[in-house]
Amino acid sequence: MKIIIYYGGRGLIEDPTLYVIKKITEVFDEIRVKTERINLYEQKNNLSMLPNALKEVDGVVLAVNVEWLGIGGLMQQFLDACWLYGDKEKIQKIYMFPVVIANTYGEKEAENTLIKAWEMLGGISCNGLTAYVENPMEFEKNPEYTKIIEKAAENFYRNINQKLLLLPSSSNAVRKNIMHNSLELTPQESEQLSVYVSDDVYVKKQKEDIEELTKLFSGMLNNAEGAEVKHEFIKNLRENYKPQGADFTATYAIVISDLGKTLIIEVENNNLKCYYGEKPDADVIATTTRDIMEKLVQGRTTFQGSFMSGGITAKGNFKMLRTFDQVFQFTIL
Repeated sequence: MKIIIYYGGRGLIEDPTLYVIKKITEVFDEIRVKTERINLYEQKNNLSMLPNALKEVDGVVLAVNVEWLGIGGLMQQFLDACWLYGDKEKIQKIYMFPVVIANTYGEKEAENTLIKAWEMLGGISCNGLTAYVENPMEFEKNPEYTKIIEKAAENFYRNINQKLLLLPSSSNAVRKNIMHNSLELTPQESEQLSVYVSDDVYVKKQKEDIEELTKLFSGMLNNAEGAEVKHEFIKNLRENYKPQGADFTATYAIVISDLGKTLIIEVENNNLKCYYGEKPDADVIATTTRDIMEKLVQGRTTFQGSFMSGGITAKGNFKMLRTFDQVFQFTIL
C-alpha cells in the first residue's frame, strides 16, 4: 500500500497543518505503509505533472491550511491538473483523506471543496480532519487532539485496506456529463500533454505559433471580406438597371459609412458603370449605411423614401436625386 500526502500550504513553521501531517505520517510508518509527502509550494512549475504519480498509489491525503479563504491556489491548481491530465480510471480507485486546519473561519467549507473536487474526479472520499487552531503550541501539546489525529489516520488506512464501498453520488453523474463534452484523451496522451504544459519553452513556442496563425487567418478573413465588399450591391444595381434614354447622364456617389466605402454609379448614354472608389464631382453625393442599402436593393424602401425619412443624407443636384428610383427599379425580395 502506498499513500501520498499533498500539502497545499506555504510551509510556514507556525502552520499547524504540518504537525497534523507529521502525526499522520508516524501512524502510517508504524503500520508499514509506504508514505510520500509532496509539498506543492516546491512544485509550482511542475504541478501539471504531479497527477502522473497517482498511478502508483492507493490513497492520497490532501492537506491545506485556511489562512484567509478556501483551499488555496496551489491545491486548486493541483486538482485542476488532476482533472485535465490525470488518469480518471485510476483515480476512481483512489481513496482521499482531507485534512483542513484553519487559522480563520472556513475549515468545513474547504473540506467540502476537497471532497466535491475528488468525487468529481471519480475518486473515493473518506471522513477527514478539520480544526480551527488559534494557538498552534497549545494545539500540538494537547494529547487528546493527538489521539483524534492518530485515530483518523488509522480509520483511513482501514478504509483502503478493506476496500470501503460508498453509495452512488450525484457527482458521478455530473462528472460524466462534463467529460462527455470535453476532449477525450487516453491516459498516455494526458500524461504527454502534462509534460508539454510544464515545459515553459514549449508553451512559449505554442503561444507564438498561435499568435502567428491568428494573424495569418485574420488577414485571410479580411481579404475575403474585402473581396466581398468590393462587389457588394453592384450585381443588384446591374440586374435592376432601367435605361432612361441616350440623352440621360447622371453620376451618384453613395458613401456607405459603416463600411468605409463609396459606391460610384455612372450612367451615360444607357451605359452603366458601378465600382467602389472616389468621385468628388458626382451629381449626387449621398451618405447611408449598409443596412439601408440592403433594404434599398431588396425593394423594401426607395431612395427618395429613405432620403425623406433620414436614412439617407444627400447633397448636390436634387433633381438628379429623384431620378435614382427611375433608373433602378428593385424587385421586392
